[in-house]
Amino acid sequence: MINLREIILGALMDIVEEEQYSHIVLKDVLEKYQYLDKRDRAFITRVTEGTLENMLQMDYIIERFSKVKVENMKPVIRNILRMSVYQLKYMDSVPDSAVCNEGVRLAQKRGFYQLKGFVNGVLRSVARNLDKVEYPSKEKQPLLYLSVTYSMPEWIVKSWCELYGFDAVEKICQDMHEEKPTSIRCNLDKTEKEQIIESLKEQGIQVEQSPYLDYALGIRGYNYMKAVLAFKRGWFQVQDVSSMLVSEIAAPKWGDYCIDVCAAPGGKSLHLADMLHGSGHVEARDITDYKVQLMQENIERIGVINMSATLQDATVFDPESVERADILLADVPCSGLGVIGKKADIRYKMTPAKQTEIIKLQRKILDTVWKYVKVGGTLIYSTCTIGAEENQYNVKWFLENYPFVLESIDPYICDELKGKTTSAGYLQLLPGIHKSDGFFDNRGFPPHTLHLPEADRSVLNTSIRFRFR
Repeated sequence: MINLREIILGALMDIVEEEQYSHIVLKDVLEKYQYLDKRDRAFITRVTEGTLENMLQMDYIIERFSKVKVENMKPVIRNILRMSVYQLKYMDSVPDSAVCNEGVRLAQKRGFYQLKGFVNGVLRSVARNLDKVEYPSKEKQPLLYLSVTYSMPEWIVKSWCELYGFDAVEKICQDMHEEKPTSIRCNLDKTEKEQIIESLKEQGIQVEQSPYLDYALGIRGYNYMKAVLAFKRGWFQVQDVSSMLVSEIAAPKWGDYCIDVCAAPGGKSLHLADMLHGSGHVEARDITDYKVQLMQENIERIGVINMSATLQDATVFDPESVERADILLADVPCSGLGVIGKKADIRYKMTPAKQTEIIKLQRKILDTVWKYVKVGGTLIYSTCTIGAEENQYNVKWFLENYPFVLESIDPYICDELKGKTTSAGYLQLLPGIHKSDGFFDNRGFPPHTLHLPEADRSVLNTSIRFRFR
């Protein structure tokens, strides 16, 4: 008999202790157990994601009832406690006794017979006294309050508060904990939006219109994405609206040659190809065979004829690419702190030291690829994070060192997203302020007069459009 909690524990061990990516681990688990009924798969998803989303809060609660610090516990034991406390606090449909008993059984099954009593004691103490736990004061300990309430490392909320202010950061954190529909982009070069909606509804899938872009939809109520007929037919691509805006800001013209230097899984490249209506070419590059294969699978599923997936390290100069690109997309590796709502584990893996190394990598990539842009061509710089270090500061550095200017992105976005920064050349999207992931996108501003305005709190993700002078 399949033990759902054992599956969840295994996933948490892979994600938390082995530092594998949560979205990949959960995807693999759900594919492996796709034969389970929808309710069981939903339970696996909710407990795994919920434990990750609330892990610091779970640790805080556990340490109110344990003499042993969470960090000093056996990895198996602390993750059993975390997933169990999550169920006690957030899942009223699961009896407390069942949660406690299953936690003890898991410890025993994993060989920790001597710690059964410890697990049982902590969990039953939590179950009896959960409503008595005192949390940090919002007024007296604002950073600790944000950290514990929303399970966000203190160094992250501190840096965000310095940039956006406490109230905005609380909205950001709240939004990252809200359940949202899966965002999809209709491939309008394949079929009409109405046909996609009809097909989805025929399979009992709930469909809603997404903000900012008419061809963006949100879907709920599906069991397994690969079983969705419209997906199998290549009629849509799973992609956040913030990511779609990158291609809108790139604004490819008929026949353009586009290079996406860090493309996997290929959503933005596929979007560019769709916007070109079979003309021109999109070369989607990435650093591993695995990532290239992911993109190739999407190309074949959708039936794209003007796109190719290529193995190429963005930090290694390619002389054959010099001045080939009408549009060069540099959606560089980043801290990913704008998409914590989808990848909860990112917050725990990132550190200030790791972020510094990421910034060095971002600049190395830009230093390598800018020569691929034709004179008069466009370079789009984008990230899925919301701090100034990887966004505005990188833009300032780039404009001071390379022959590019920023362009207003107002012609490429809806009125709702326009603000003082978009006319200056960039869009910073913040979860909770708008209806998307956190993102940065960039397009133009003369370097000798460069002044990057304060982050516009009316926008989310970051995208920047540069014009090669």
